[in-house]
Amino acid sequence: MDYSLSDIASVAGERGGGFGGLLMVVIVFLFVVMLGGRGFGGSPDPGYVTQADLAAGLNSVNVNGQLQAIALSSANNNYETARLVNEQTNTLMQQNNTNLINAIQGFNAVTQGLQNQTNVLGQQIMALSAKLDDCCCSIKTQMLQNRLDDAQAALVAEKGKISNYDQSQYILGTMGKWVANPAATA
Repeated sequence: MDYSLSDIASVAGERGGGFGGLLMVVIVFLFVVMLGGRGFGGSPDPGYVTQADLAAGLNSVNVNGQLQAIALSSANNNYETARLVNEQTNTLMQQNNTNLINAIQGFNAVTQGLQNQTNVLGQQIMALSAKLDDCCCSIKTQMLQNRLDDAQAALVAEKGKISNYDQSQYILGTMGKWVANPAATA
């Protein structure tokens, strides 16, 4: 039967106190060792190992080493697999981010192109509106100019008639009495 130091200390308890308790623990320990056959006298356990026990022990150590190597290899494979999956995930995320940036830039380019076309069309519509206003003003001005020219021509014609009438009256008035002869027929 094997006893530990804590077993012996619990048997000794606090009775001896100080050095006496320690001495009691040592004496009990030596007594237990002698009775167990591991000390001075008694029937010692030779502890010899047979060749079969040694081979079994070495084989067990060898098998345990191989199992540890397999476990380490499996752990390394798991780590390498996790690292490769993580690397692939990072690569795919970077590629996805690049694709998203390219798509956003493409949409921005399309938006800018549409905005530029809208601005160009707006400017052309404003230019056309200005041309239409100018054209309408030109047409109205030309129509007014034609009316003015017609009115001035009519005024000149009326002034000419009045002037001819006045001249005729003047001439007739200065000649005295004037009688028209009938026209000759041929």
